Amino acid sequence: MMIPFSPPRIDEKTIEAVSEVLKSGWITTGPKTKLFEKEISAYCGVKSTVAVNSWTMGMQVLLHWWGIGEGDEVILPAYTYCASANVIVHAGAKPVLVDINGEDFNLDTEAVRKVITTKTKAILAVDIGGFPCDYDVLRSLINEPEIKSKFSPSNELQQKLGRILLLSDAAHSFGALMNGQKSAALADIATFSFHAVKNLTTAEGGALCFNLPEHFDHEEIYREMCVKILHGQNKDALAKTKKGNWRYDVEEPGFKCNMTDIQAAIGLVELERYQENLDRRKAVFNAYDNAFSKEEWASIPLHTTEAKTSSYHLYQLRINNISEEQRDRIIQEIFEQDVSVNVHFLPIPLLTAYKKRGYNINDYPEAYGKYAQMISLPVYYDLTDEQVELVIEAVKSSVVRVLGF
Repeated sequence: MMIPFSPPRIDEKTIEAVSEVLKSGWITTGPKTKLFEKEISAYCGVKSTVAVNSWTMGMQVLLHWWGIGEGDEVILPAYTYCASANVIVHAGAKPVLVDINGEDFNLDTEAVRKVITTKTKAILAVDIGGFPCDYDVLRSLINEPEIKSKFSPSNELQQKLGRILLLSDAAHSFGALMNGQKSAALADIATFSFHAVKNLTTAEGGALCFNLPEHFDHEEIYREMCVKILHGQNKDALAKTKKGNWRYDVEEPGFKCNMTDIQAAIGLVELERYQENLDRRKAVFNAYDNAFSKEEWASIPLHTTEAKTSSYHLYQLRINNISEEQRDRIIQEIFEQDVSVNVHFLPIPLLTAYKKRGYNINDYPEAYGKYAQMISLPVYYDLTDEQVELVIEAVKSSVVRVLGF
């Protein structure tokens, strides 16, 4: 039987929670969603949270709210999933790609410095694999007098902040830590994905976590965002159930990306037992570390330092000194042994949509080098110790078959 790559954890507790919602007769945005938002804020230590139907649409609404559009630039790593760049394109702004650093898969802060211009409105840091970016260094950078002097706000929100907005694509890093803080609290605003393959899933879904400076009214931000994600309507279905409260207004042409109570019910179950999920994923990481750290051909991923702890989302093993073609052959050999593996990700400049826009992978050697030698191994709660051993053996034997040692 094939060992899958990253199946969701669905058991009787999950099924009971969803059944409860279905039987309640309230399946759209309602009490479960509102509770889920509060629980995320409490867990992450942020000021407010808005649950949405996907990371992508949540970020799209966020960029619109912040006023990022035509003529603006947003800096992000070349090594990330296409969604990170797509939302910027759809906003009418320009994705400014920078290379990743030599230690991990996250963006190079000094490369960021070199591309900041008067058009830069935001930096989107991406926590690849669940390992947090250097948010303290990025925050110091955007607060440097010389960098702040370049900032050119185009609306009241941007002027109120007075500097480049620091965004976190925390799609992989729910529960990760840096200097004792959860990943969502490290940037001005963090965005989560709760897609089926994520550590915490709601089948599809996401959340926006706001942690802007104190002079921002986070209750008002929450109200604004709830309007924006529901076509600009100032009352959701739950609010309109109160007697005589049917009348509503549409304050602006908004979007439609609210989370449902069915999704939130799954999320609440996942959140309640999230620590045991992290503990199991950490155990799988440790088993892989123990197996591959002894191999001269292997580079194990950075996932724990004195300051940072990963969420253990992706185990991105690298095979040293190989070509992309050899990596692909190794992957095929692993699949032949009934083990599913993956590659995270094709760097943005390798994608046709971005080649057409003038991006060239040769400008991002670190991104290409890590991509070409990387294989993501299975990591999930229900992966047994026996299956972990089968994965390890499949990888080792496949490397030997392809490379001859």
